[in-house]
Amino acid sequence: MIRLQRLMAFFLLLAGTALADPLQFELEIKQHLFNPSVLYVPAGQKFRLKVSNLDSTPEEFESFSLNREKVILGRRAAVLYLGPLEVGEYPFFGEFNPDSAQGTLIALPAAEWEKREPKP
Repeated sequence: MIRLQRLMAFFLLLAGTALADPLQFELEIKQHLFNPSVLYVPAGQKFRLKVSNLDSTPEEFESFSLNREKVILGRRAAVLYLGPLEVGEYPFFGEFNPDSAQGTLIALPAAEWEKREPKP
């Protein structure tokens, strides 16, 4: 009986961990521009970045410092999993429109992030 209870407790813990969603941030591409062009995230945490392309043409999210590239078809979205990042700035751009589609992801230290992020 005790063994069964321990096994059940283990599976509940495992299920709770699997259900815990990482933080998610969103970027939009519209008229070959990223919105927001500056995105703040907490350093030291994994997160999802959803990039929605509102234009009818494809765009490629590209970042050398984040080591990511992803083609996003027109009127589609993609999710990138990032982090944990060190404190700093991580530029990104649209490969197909590099002169206009530019942005920066800024990873803030925990204390700064907590001051910046509104509490629910």
